[in-house]
Amino acid sequence: MHPTTDRNRKWLPGFGAMLLVLLSRVTSALEVPLDPKVLEGLPQPPTITLQSPKDYIFDPRENIVIHCEAKGKPTPSFSWTRNGTHFDVEKDSKVLVKPGSGTLVIDISGEKAEAYEGTYQCTAHNEHGTAVSNNIVIRQSRSPLWSKERNEAITVQMGVSLVLQCRPPAGLPPPVIFWMDNNFQRLQLDKRVSQALNGDLYFSNVLQEDTRSDYICYARFPHTQTIQQKQPISVTVLNNSPEGERRPGFMMPLGPTSTKMVLRGETLELECIAEGLPTPEMSWQKDGGELPGSRTSFQNFKKTLKISDVNEADGGDYRCTAANNLATVYHIIKVTVKAAPFWVSAPRNLVLAPNETGILTCRVSGEPKPKISWFVNGVPIENAPEDHTRKVEDDTVILSNVQSGSSAVYQCNASNEFGYLMANAFVSVLAEAPRVLTPPNRVYQVITNNPALLHCSCFGSPIPTITWFKDSQTSIKNGDPYVIHENGTLEIHVAQPRDSGKYTCIATNNLGIKENHVFLEVKVSTRILKQPEYKVVQRGMSAVFECKVKHDPSLIPTMTWLKDNGELPDDERFEVDTDSLTVKHVTDEDEGTYTCIMNTTLDRDSASAMLTVVEKPDAPTNLELTDQTDRSVQLSWIPGDDNNSPTQKFLIQYEDLLHQPGLWINLTEVAGTGTTAQLKLSPFVYYSFRVLAQNLVGYSGPSQPSRQYRTNPAAPDENPSDVRGVGTESDNLVISWTPLTGFQSNGPGLEYKVLWRQKDMDGDWSWKNVANISRFVVTGIPTFVPFEIKVQAMNDYGSGPEPEVLIGYSGEDLPLSAPESVQVMVHNSTLAEVHWEPVSFPSVRGKLRGYKVYYHRERGLHETEKMTDEEEQALTFSGNRSEGRLPGLQPYSLYILFIRVVNSKGEGPQSPSKTFETPEGVPDPPSFLRILNHSLDSLTLEWGPPMNNNGRLAGFTLKYQPVNTTNELGPVKIMTFLANETTITLSSLNSSMLYKFYLSAKTIKGSSHFITKEAFTVMDTAVPSRQVDIATQGWFIGLMCAIALLILVLLIVCFIKRNKGGKYPVKEKEDAHQDPEIQPMKEDDGTFGEYRSMESDTEDHKPLKGSRTPSNGTVRRDESDDSLVDYGEGGDGQFNEDGSFIGQYSGKKEKDTHEGNESSEAPSPVNAMNSFV
Repeated sequence: MHPTTDRNRKWLPGFGAMLLVLLSRVTSALEVPLDPKVLEGLPQPPTITLQSPKDYIFDPRENIVIHCEAKGKPTPSFSWTRNGTHFDVEKDSKVLVKPGSGTLVIDISGEKAEAYEGTYQCTAHNEHGTAVSNNIVIRQSRSPLWSKERNEAITVQMGVSLVLQCRPPAGLPPPVIFWMDNNFQRLQLDKRVSQALNGDLYFSNVLQEDTRSDYICYARFPHTQTIQQKQPISVTVLNNSPEGERRPGFMMPLGPTSTKMVLRGETLELECIAEGLPTPEMSWQKDGGELPGSRTSFQNFKKTLKISDVNEADGGDYRCTAANNLATVYHIIKVTVKAAPFWVSAPRNLVLAPNETGILTCRVSGEPKPKISWFVNGVPIENAPEDHTRKVEDDTVILSNVQSGSSAVYQCNASNEFGYLMANAFVSVLAEAPRVLTPPNRVYQVITNNPALLHCSCFGSPIPTITWFKDSQTSIKNGDPYVIHENGTLEIHVAQPRDSGKYTCIATNNLGIKENHVFLEVKVSTRILKQPEYKVVQRGMSAVFECKVKHDPSLIPTMTWLKDNGELPDDERFEVDTDSLTVKHVTDEDEGTYTCIMNTTLDRDSASAMLTVVEKPDAPTNLELTDQTDRSVQLSWIPGDDNNSPTQKFLIQYEDLLHQPGLWINLTEVAGTGTTAQLKLSPFVYYSFRVLAQNLVGYSGPSQPSRQYRTNPAAPDENPSDVRGVGTESDNLVISWTPLTGFQSNGPGLEYKVLWRQKDMDGDWSWKNVANISRFVVTGIPTFVPFEIKVQAMNDYGSGPEPEVLIGYSGEDLPLSAPESVQVMVHNSTLAEVHWEPVSFPSVRGKLRGYKVYYHRERGLHETEKMTDEEEQALTFSGNRSEGRLPGLQPYSLYILFIRVVNSKGEGPQSPSKTFETPEGVPDPPSFLRILNHSLDSLTLEWGPPMNNNGRLAGFTLKYQPVNTTNELGPVKIMTFLANETTITLSSLNSSMLYKFYLSAKTIKGSSHFITKEAFTVMDTAVPSRQVDIATQGWFIGLMCAIALLILVLLIVCFIKRNKGGKYPVKEKEDAHQDPEIQPMKEDDGTFGEYRSMESDTEDHKPLKGSRTPSNGTVRRDESDDSLVDYGEGGDGQFNEDGSFIGQYSGKKEKDTHEGNESSEAPSPVNAMNSFV
């Protein structure tokens, strides 16, 4: 228990200036904690802790036990008074005092219990004061016998009112009354017959059935558990002069008004019983107010109104109303609320330090106003020894400048005519240095954003002052975010991680100082990041609820799953994983709400989701056929269980047992809320129906089939569909159709009447009846002539409706005529347009598909070019066209074409041939460009003519420009050549320079696309750094041979020495004397590997990227200075036939395939040579 203080005193007005001066020096009261370590050694006046109730009714068959227990330091002693005088318990052998308390146990066996009745009071005393108990009135419970009396038989006329009086003997406490018959059966009570609060039995009007001779009133006395009965009362109801209907009247209370007094806090019971015929109905209301709904109840068929826990506002006029069909009457009960004394503020114990001032208040209320009396150690304060430090003002006692040894127990007694209150409050004068009661080094753990309460429970007199420090340095002031409560507790309203740390509380008074350390750890809150979601799962499938949680890593989490707020079923189908719950093979019983709860020692979070188990609906049942006609019937059914997924629709199917037995066909659909359908039927069908239900899961199984329903035959309702007329030969017409099914036939003897006649001829219809076929061939008719055709269904009961007339054509033949007036218009060297005159429609002899133009290139127009044997080409122009375009022609050529008309049968005769010429065009690029004879300042170029000149070749255009080491292009030089010139030597070029060449051919129509080549001039040998392929030099080859011979000799020597057992650590010496000049060259030493040759037309005018010249003037091949050809690896290091160095433009780099930082290149002969210099 933590010490508490009372700093917020409320003062009564009117005390005067002197009182205000005193109050300005009042010190807060100190409550002594119940900590045994603190209590040990502390003086304390007595305090009553247990006493018997003020009114004690005892059972004479049991001992009397009067409780009185108290605490104090030193332990109090007890004494008793009875009826105001000292009760010497030691002289009465029947009285025993319980050890360690003042409780009395009185053995009344064999004694007259009345001798111990009276008013008892207990006193607890030690050297610091005296406390007294309430006055305890001891009375014996009584259950007196019913007085002997003889009840006269009662005879009444039917319809009148009647009261049977009970009048039980007065008991202590009062008995419980009820009415029964000789068979111990309770009498049946209702709004006509009721029992009043005083036990009397009231009849609003009597009936013939009320006649009986055993109306018996019973009284049960609760303490003694005895039941006594009154003599039976006989009632006879006569019917010879029955009472007629009458207005209501009150049997109790009598008169128009009555009064009722009730004490505050008790239950108000108001009763109105009325007579009349018919039996009146009762109702209640409060004049000028409402009945308190939560505290109001009606009993005894609304004849009794009860209001519990009465307060002053319940006073007033209450109106009870009795009404039947003749009149309405009412009675007013005036209720007055009085009050026995009750506490507003009871006096509290005071623990004061010497020279402090304290106040005892005894604030009570009641009606009438209670009188307050003060006592000191059980003696009226006016009779107590005079104390100048004490001042009494009605309900307040002021103690000023108290001194050691002035401890006492004060009693406040408040009384009025309805009762009294008494309370003990001690004043203990102590001088104690501070003690901190909160255990040291306590660790408080809270969740982020929650309040943190760090306790500093302490005790001392005077009351210690509490101060707080964080991390032994920062002083904490009372204010946001901190609050230091009066009891010393430090509160952090919204704790954050930064608030974690060590806190020190220091308790100080004028007698000493004491400190205590506590620690605060602010943890991350537990949160469910992914909550379980609502699941709709088909029966037999699995449901997975996810519950992913974030929590403080220092807290141990516990995941719990609940189903409908209870434990999960003990079933292996429920699998709990780290962050999920899986329910396998779901059943209907698994439906419900699933909750995942993540608990830590500090907080928890939870989330829930519903599981709904669905399934395909159950099949409908109880199919019935009603309202039957030849063409319709009404089908009704009872839906099956939808299995938690609402039915969306019903599908009705039928089986035709006559034509297609065993095959169920969809007939119609009905909304999911329907249970009937009006079905349209066809004649001559043996129907059987069934119904399927569909929900979101799927279709149910089919219902049981309905009974069979047969419809009568009739003429067909429809004719065959897809009627067509197409000729397969030039003189026939094939009429075809899709035959009717047996279901569509409507009756037996199904046939088809096929009718035809030539269109636009006013002749009669030709016709033919056929059966069991779906086509009919008409022969001997003109070619490709339109016919009107129709097909009508017939059976033994008549013909179908008038069929629709359709148009068909007899067979086609090849066209007779060829197009005429063929003309060609040449637009350019590759496009011509051809025109012709269409043939007449009759000559087509079929459906016109279009015109097909055949053309081929005869030869070129060059004087030297011979006739060609090129493949003939054809283009078809659909429809009735008279022109078309021929693209993709070859320039400067002679073409021949002709045209044929096309129908569905084939092609007609060809038109006369027509020739035309195409003009010149732009030539193809030169066929090749080679670069020969590389030297220091000249290059020789050779090229070939275009593959197709497309006209008379006018010559060639050559452009070239240098490329420097930064891939920038130099100035362009242009040269032109005649058509017969195919070579040129360019002089005055820069040595060791890369050049790019562009070559095109031209006719009078323009120039072709350029072809490009690139090449280097030869390196100047007078400069050491010039680009030279030293691998081809004679001196270099000789040097390499000498080195190879030397290495071979060394290997032989090493081999001989090894065989002789000697050791020659060549590797170690080489590593120790390694010359850094021999290190392989890296990729950044000027390699050309990133240079790319530009061969495509789209890159002709782009700057060259990645080309650079090494600082030493050498051109590396593929990351090595030597020729890979010489080492059997150098396919990429050779010159092309035109002199360009292919390896330098490949764009490839060989990657290191060995570990470490050494180069993977082949050993460079140049580097090897340099190592010998």
